[in-house]
Amino acid sequence: MAIERIIEGRARDIGGAGVRRVLPAPGRRMVGPFIFFDHLGPETLAPGHGIDVRPHPHIALATVTYLYAGAFLHRDSLGTVQEIHPGDVNWMTAGRGIAHSERTPPALRARGSRIHGIQSWVALPDGHEEVPPAFAHHAAATLPHLVVDGCDLRVIAGEAFGRRSPVEVLWPTLYVDASMPAGAALELPADHTERAIYVAEGELDLDGERLGEACLAVLARGDTVKLHARHNARVMLLGGEPFPTPRHIWWNFVASSRERIEQAKRDWAGGRFAAVPGESDVIPLPDD
Repeated sequence: MAIERIIEGRARDIGGAGVRRVLPAPGRRMVGPFIFFDHLGPETLAPGHGIDVRPHPHIALATVTYLYAGAFLHRDSLGTVQEIHPGDVNWMTAGRGIAHSERTPPALRARGSRIHGIQSWVALPDGHEEVPPAFAHHAAATLPHLVVDGCDLRVIAGEAFGRRSPVEVLWPTLYVDASMPAGAALELPADHTERAIYVAEGELDLDGERLGEACLAVLARGDTVKLHARHNARVMLLGGEPFPTPRHIWWNFVASSRERIEQAKRDWAGGRFAAVPGESDVIPLPDD
C-alpha cells in the first residue's frame, strides 16, 4: 500500500478563525521536519472583523505561513512588520526564542475579506535549536514555478521536481503547493524518506483510496506514487528526512529536551521573552 496512514483535520479556533489541525496527531508527531500543520479557512470575514492572534512565544522551530487568499500582518520581537499575501512565504526562525503576532491588516479588516491558507512549523535540527531568532519574507515571484503534466507547482521550501526554493532551510525538506485540474495525474517520486499529501481543496485518488478535503495521507517509504485529481484540487506536498532525535511539543514550544520546554514556560510566564513592538497584550501561558 502506498498510504501508511490517513489523518483527518481536527477543528480548532485561532484568534477568531477556524482551522483544521492535522499535525501533531496521536501516534504521528512529525513528517520529516514538519511538527505542526494547520489548514486555515476558507473563511469570509465580515467588514469590521478580522483575525487577531496576539503575541505568543516560540522556541526551536520555524513558523511557515503560506496563504491562498487574504493577508496577514506579522509583527515580531525583532521589530519586523511584514504583510503577507497569497503565494508569499513568511519564514520565522524562533531559535532560542521569539514572540510574534498575526492580525488581519487594517484595510482588509475595514472592508471585509476572505482568508485561506496553511500555517506550519518545522522543527529545527540538532545543533540549531538555539540559533539566533530571524525572520525572512519571500515574495511569490521568487519561488520556483513549474508545470508538470498539466499541474501548476510552486516549490515553497526545500527541493522538489528538480527545483530548489530560495527559502533557507536547515534540514532536507519537501514543501510544494500543487494545483491540479480535474482529471490530471501527478507522480510524486520517492526523493524524500518521509512524505505526506494534504488536500486543501477538492478530491484525489491515490492507490485506490479517495482523499477528500482536509485529509493528510502519510505515504509509505520508498514508493513512487501517482495522484489523480477527481475534481480541481489544491494539494500540499510535504516531508523530508526524519530527525534522529525525537522532538517534544507543548503549546507553542518545540525542543529535543523536556527541560528546555520547562525553561521556556518559565521565561514566558516571567516576562523574559522580548516584547513585540506595537503590541500591548499577549497570550498567557496555558494551565497545564
